[in-house]
Amino acid sequence: MAKKSSIEKNNRRKRMTKNAAPKRARLKAIIADKTLPMEERFAATLKLAEMPRNSSATRIRLRCELSGRSRSNYRKTKLSRIAMRDLGSKGMVPGLVKSSW
Repeated sequence: MAKKSSIEKNNRRKRMTKNAAPKRARLKAIIADKTLPMEERFAATLKLAEMPRNSSATRIRLRCELSGRSRSNYRKTKLSRIAMRDLGSKGMVPGLVKSSW
């Protein structure tokens, strides 16, 4: 099981990203618009830089839904390889045949 603080930190990042997404998108649109004057685009760049780093979607880490493990996760199932193996051994993953010999 992962540390509670790591899991909560990731959850806080998810909340911050969700709240700041419209503002970040608006600023990025201003920055990308080449028809606007350079000063306005630069001001938008500075405002984007002032926003908290944890409000960026790239800061969110994919974690296992069961154990909270941060490494070796499958995106489709949102489970780590270890959790997937345990559930596969119990026959709880549809379509997964776990062989043992």
